[in-house]
Amino acid sequence: MGNTVFKLTVLFDEPFWVGIYERKCDRKYEACKITFGAEPKDYDVYDFILKNYEKLRFSPSLEASIPDEPRMNPKRMQREVKKQLMSTGIGTKAQQALKLQQEQGKTDRKFRSRAEQEAEKERQFQLRQKRRREKHKGR
Repeated sequence: MGNTVFKLTVLFDEPFWVGIYERKCDRKYEACKITFGAEPKDYDVYDFILKNYEKLRFSPSLEASIPDEPRMNPKRMQREVKKQLMSTGIGTKAQQALKLQQEQGKTDRKFRSRAEQEAEKERQFQLRQKRRREKHKGR
């Protein structure tokens, strides 16, 4: 049975509020960056996740080690949650995953723009050839 962990961290990344959504599922780690405009309220974030979860673009999967955690004392768990809430920033694994997603998008954009440029050059060439033929026919 797979162990799935979801984590959403909202932080201020000048000039916008940003959410880093991390998920670990069956030894795979993926992250997604969500840009909010103004500071989002809890219910705004929850509503956004409910409505747009299927539209989120996660980074390519990274290998993640998920240790088997023994049952934790409830008070200790509360302290851990409080400590996580007080800490700021995102984990380095999330940064790596987002960087990988950014690089992948960059290569996709390069490929698309190059194909568009080639198509535009071909269209211009065909247009020039058509004009040449029409001019040669005396039209």
